[in-house]
Amino acid sequence: MTQGVPAGETGNATSSFILTLSCADRPGIVHAVSGALVAAACNITESQQYGSPDTGTFFMRVAITTESSRAAVIAHLVPVAEAFGMTWNLHTEGTPARTLIMASKSAHCLNDLLFQQRAGMLPIEVPVIVSNHTDLADLAAFYGVPFHHIPVTADSKAAAEEQLLKLVEEHSIELVVLARYMQVLSDNLCSQLIGRAINIHHSFLPSFKGARPYHQAHARGVKLIGATAHYVTPALDEGPIIEQEVLRVDHARTAPQLVAMGADVESRTLAQAVKWHAEHRVLLDGTRTVVFN
Repeated sequence: MTQGVPAGETGNATSSFILTLSCADRPGIVHAVSGALVAAACNITESQQYGSPDTGTFFMRVAITTESSRAAVIAHLVPVAEAFGMTWNLHTEGTPARTLIMASKSAHCLNDLLFQQRAGMLPIEVPVIVSNHTDLADLAAFYGVPFHHIPVTADSKAAAEEQLLKLVEEHSIELVVLARYMQVLSDNLCSQLIGRAINIHHSFLPSFKGARPYHQAHARGVKLIGATAHYVTPALDEGPIIEQEVLRVDHARTAPQLVAMGADVESRTLAQAVKWHAEHRVLLDGTRTVVFN
């Protein structure tokens, strides 16, 4: 259901909202939602919908502008949501998603996210970076983001995850991004972060597991490399996929060249997935995602 209405909303100025919803697919949903928004004096500026033939679920994302308050819009939507059994939310458009980024030693994904955020190309706010190593502390300092070193060993894993969850709560984190964080999260932590944690990895999986995957791929003469960004679930590297990208390569590419190309495609793919999530364009459909891009 929707979050509480912030105090002090007067409804005097023009506001922009994003409505996202899902429910069992049946006739009349679009008509009912549109009617409620019109009754709330909203102008629909963008509308996308999809009915999943596999799960029988209807998904919708609507962008609106209005001089009505958020409370007034919600009041008109509540009866419709109850009638159709909707899971829904009304987001204030343009509000940056408070994001905690986790990384280990590789800097490419972290640097790209921080650069795009600073340049205004990524609608996120990063109050904290967490790492199990200290290699990226200088990069965090360059961007002025507090850096927390939380070492992880077999004996300290549970305590480390408790520290992480404490930071998530303290900083009101909405999204956790694993930007080449080279630790497997526990099933318990994954379950607590369902739908709000995104991971990136090379797209060779399940082949070429472990260390130096691009070198392994080079040795086997691969012709495609790429990256996959997906939501984190207890099933390792098998969460709902948000975005993927592939590049064609040939025999002339060296292993170091594949590593460099892989880093670039990983950064792009992760940033795109984070952007779509922060813009409320990704809805979960079981083990799949619906991405309104």
